[in-house]
Amino acid sequence: MTGNPLRLLWGVYIWLLAVPMLLMTAIPVLALPSLRGRRAGASAVCRSYYFLCGLPVHCLGMERLPPGPCIVVANHASNLDGPLLFAVLPPRFGFVIKKEASRIPLAGTLMHRLGHHFVNRFDRHEGANDARRILRSVAQGESVVFFPEGTFRAESGVGRFHTGAFVAAVRAGIPVVPIAIRGTRRVLRGQTLVPRWSRIEVEVLAPIGATPATRNVAQLRDLARERIAAALPEPLL
Repeated sequence: MTGNPLRLLWGVYIWLLAVPMLLMTAIPVLALPSLRGRRAGASAVCRSYYFLCGLPVHCLGMERLPPGPCIVVANHASNLDGPLLFAVLPPRFGFVIKKEASRIPLAGTLMHRLGHHFVNRFDRHEGANDARRILRSVAQGESVVFFPEGTFRAESGVGRFHTGAFVAAVRAGIPVVPIAIRGTRRVLRGQTLVPRWSRIEVEVLAPIGATPATRNVAQLRDLARERIAAALPEPLL
């Protein structure tokens, strides 16, 4: 908790604001026929949310995003990371999300309508089926965002990366684009309910080629992780 009444008041405002913004997101997501239109409309609402919260979001290196299919991998520091990347990335990107989120009332329905991919982290058989479905989507030309740490923690540092994103990139022969997210852990650290103000930065790093001829899955995973950690800068955990 915090002894600062202004910070507490601002925190209550941010949490309460999330409710009408979620309802506003439902309008384009449920009404628009095209997936791209639904994503663009929801992305605009997400950007408005950060603006109304008074949280400045600065994007660096967006020109490094390839025009064709790619896999984005980013560090995971806070619950804010998913909505943040959805707000700033083009609408051609789908997201890989833990399956538990699909059961959240209204939010789960909206995420389904936005064409995101859900993965079961606790059932190995179902998780393997989910991974194969994502791989087929990537092979068909979809661009997908992964948080390869799988979860976040309160302490600073970049955790170990799961290999799913990198297997998909190598098999499809498409580049991996590392993204460094700075500031979200300070705004809403793990195990914390009361946010604090901070500048937020999203930096797109140089794409890494991913084909079986150039590098294997483990090399690709480790290189992406090292580049993100260096850009934050935070230690490898």
